[in-house]
Amino acid sequence: MIAAPPASTDPNALLADASTSEPIHYVLRLYVTGTTPRSMRAISNIRKICEQHLEGCYDLEVIDIGQHPALAEGEQIIAAPTLVKKWPLPLRRFIGDMSQTDRILLGLDLLGASSAASSPRP
Repeated sequence: MIAAPPASTDPNALLADASTSEPIHYVLRLYVTGTTPRSMRAISNIRKICEQHLEGCYDLEVIDIGQHPALAEGEQIIAAPTLVKKWPLPLRRFIGDMSQTDRILLGLDLLGASSAASSPRP
């Protein structure tokens, strides 16, 4: 389900990929605990964010840690819901129901720091 990052780990190859006009493809994993209201909000919120700001340039995998505890242990997930941005690097984690859209966008490098600072907080 999840697309692997580019096979080359050569920094020059990665820079060459970045210089093309192709959009960056995001690989995201959302760890949830069943169908709790908080988990369902997180799923809904991150899907909206992805559809509005990444327009098909993402893979989102939702993982129920109750059904797949080994995956959560391997990622060292200590709270749920947790979103892990696997690609592009750097790896980032977001905890909560993903309702703070500006913070998520800033963490995904989709929003400049200056516009996030000027946004009113909820």
